[in-house]
Amino acid sequence: MGSYTITDINDLIKGELIGNTNQNIIGPEQLDKAKENHITFITNRKYGKLWANSNACAAVIDEKLNLNPGDNRAFIKVKNAELAMAKILEMFDPGPPQFDFEIHPNATVHDTVEIGIGVKIGAGSFVGKDVILGDGVTIYPNVTILDNVKIGPGSIVWPGSVIRERCEIGAMCIIHTNVSIGADGFGYTPREDGQGLVKIPQIGNVVIGNGVEVGANTCIDRGKFSSTIIGDGCKIDNLIQIAHNCELGRSVIVAATTGIAGGAKIGDGAMIGGGVSIKEQTTIHPGASVGAGSGIMNDVPAGKTVLGYPAFDSRETLKMWLALRKLGKEYGAK
Repeated sequence: MGSYTITDINDLIKGELIGNTNQNIIGPEQLDKAKENHITFITNRKYGKLWANSNACAAVIDEKLNLNPGDNRAFIKVKNAELAMAKILEMFDPGPPQFDFEIHPNATVHDTVEIGIGVKIGAGSFVGKDVILGDGVTIYPNVTILDNVKIGPGSIVWPGSVIRERCEIGAMCIIHTNVSIGADGFGYTPREDGQGLVKIPQIGNVVIGNGVEVGANTCIDRGKFSSTIIGDGCKIDNLIQIAHNCELGRSVIVAATTGIAGGAKIGDGAMIGGGVSIKEQTTIHPGASVGAGSGIMNDVPAGKTVLGYPAFDSRETLKMWLALRKLGKEYGAK
């Protein structure tokens, strides 16, 4: 990982340079942890107050902030500090782990596997019968890919993940560590004699579109029949459960520890906060937002923001919470 001048960085993000520093910058860092050769980020007034005590030589700041960088220190003012941060992090990214072999001798790859140009398969991985791996697919060590799976060009599967039989993953996807794709859905019914449960076969698959990212330890179950579908561009955080026959549209964002029950549908561009519970067979329509910790018991209209457990219109929920707080004060609650 190299070092850059403040001018080099400004040439990349094309902001307004205020002040200057002769330090060579070796990387980005948090305000309170930065050293003299780090660049940091100030996105609002709250963090602006911390600048005076930071050791960073430079900061990317929101253009609305009116701050003075000080001696031998510099600011780069930008319209969108988050996007600028992404570019700078990419600039200093040391890169992924390297492979000594394109296909490691300790990987088990069935003779029928169709392997595209530039595919890499790490040690201890298993790739089953009639799997198709598109050009540039990277399979890190100790991944299991069972029969008839298809993975599109440029996709990456990190260690410990399991992709079950007949599932499909599109191009340029990222499957992080210990993800389960295509495990059986949670399907049982009581026996006729009432003595136990009968397992319902789960014979469908999972179909994941292009440009999808699936966070570590997330589970996406196969359909009971037909497919569980994850649309193009979805971003799915860590520790999420997506049950059988769910359908996510394009560019859906789902934050960590959310559970989505069977047959639920989430429309294009919807945003689901962390720790949300979504009831089976409900629909969250395009562009809707669900606040963290909410419970979805009914359909959510397009563009609506809901909050609470159970979830209501966010403004109504906030009014109810305020009323409860006032009521608590009347009865001596702190």
